[in-house]
Amino acid sequence: MTSAPENPSAARTIVITGAGSGIGKATAQLLLARGWNVVLAGRTEATLAQASDGHDKALVVPADVTDPDAVDALFTRAAQRFGRVDVLFNNAGVFGPAVPIDELSPQAWEEVCSINLTGAMNAARAAFAHFKLHGGGRIINNGSISAQVPRVNSVAYSVTKHAIAGLTKSLELDGRPYRIRATQLDIGNTASDLLDDFGATQGALQPSGQRLVEPTFPLAEAADAVAYIAGIPLGTSINQFTITAGGMPYIGRG
Repeated sequence: MTSAPENPSAARTIVITGAGSGIGKATAQLLLARGWNVVLAGRTEATLAQASDGHDKALVVPADVTDPDAVDALFTRAAQRFGRVDVLFNNAGVFGPAVPIDELSPQAWEEVCSINLTGAMNAARAAFAHFKLHGGGRIINNGSISAQVPRVNSVAYSVTKHAIAGLTKSLELDGRPYRIRATQLDIGNTASDLLDDFGATQGALQPSGQRLVEPTFPLAEAADAVAYIAGIPLGTSINQFTITAGGMPYIGRG
């Protein structure tokens, strides 16, 4: 999947949260290889530095997305380095405990909400404000197929990812006057550490009570999907994009 930027002569800039591992890291490395300016954000500077591999178009910014001041500072640093931001990949997230709701502690619930929902809101708010001043931009929110069909014992994750759908639609609606576009990207079973949190590679619990080793697909293919959406001109909206491993339990959830 390829597309040309609106101004091919100018390098474009993307901010990626959760860029130190998984799809965030894979997307950062792919876009750096394609000539983008990439701002890698996350909690751990060492993993961000490793992901950036010293690339001259990379900017490493340690930032906790649950802290709105830190997110504002992230966009300030991005603008100072590259002039403007074109795309936000709102990617930071956690799965949380794989337990039924009566075993989910209030503390665990708050942690999942603070990262998956409040963190996404903080980053989207900062990006929206930046894009209003710079003629538009694109926000790609990393949802999940759990935003469409929950997994067993995933109440905190599923609730926050369902909320991402509302966030994305609101951004797309409110962003119309400013050429701000928003996409909900729902991914199923890309080969990352997140799969280990619910046992997909060892035997994920199914609605039938059985456990199933589920198919996965390469991180590089998920990163390429993000790159495709990021590169689409602002005259086009991609409101929702679903990509899953072929043959995985999704329609009907097994």
